[in-house]
Amino acid sequence: MDRFNAMQAFARVVETGSFTKAAETLHISKTSVTQLVQQLEARLRVKLLNRTTRKVNATADGAAYYERVIKLLADMDDAETSLSNAVMSPRGRLRVDVPSPFARMILIPALPDFYAQYPDIQLDMGVSDRLVDLIDENVDCVVRGGELTDLSLVARRIGELSVGIYAAPSYLQKSGGAFASVSVICPASLHCRLQVACWFGFPLYPSPRNRER
Repeated sequence: MDRFNAMQAFARVVETGSFTKAAETLHISKTSVTQLVQQLEARLRVKLLNRTTRKVNATADGAAYYERVIKLLADMDDAETSLSNAVMSPRGRLRVDVPSPFARMILIPALPDFYAQYPDIQLDMGVSDRLVDLIDENVDCVVRGGELTDLSLVARRIGELSVGIYAAPSYLQKSGGAFASVSVICPASLHCRLQVACWFGFPLYPSPRNRER
């Protein structure tokens, strides 16, 4: 027996004074309503309704039970409504941890628009490249690069990060045109290793700040 459905059926019978009308408002069969009420009475070992061919009335025990049932059903409706509203309008404290470049170049500039859309969210932002224990440190989410190694966590891809080597043309010219294989270790948060081969005689990536003509 579904206790919630049984209590709802009982309450509707009391309110309408009829099994038939209760079934119509609940969009189920009269037989189902009757069975639910009978199962509820059997479980409580109390007669809840006086049934006649013309009308259905609550017994003294049924009337007292009805008052408790409608309060319980109302509380359940309020709980579901509050959760639905929370989904539509998120609120509360959100703690995140992001790498410094991501915070400086992407997240912080986007905060005004974020707060305009979600004014009821309190954002606590940590900036680091270390490994964060989400459970022990009570962190809701982190932004990191690389493959997910902890299968107990859930990850969502939000973008790609391109890594390049930049140098001033004057520096490249001073290198004498030597060919070099450069091994670049990315920050620990990226969990990657990039092998780059550069021909120093040709500035493939001239620095935007030191561009020379």
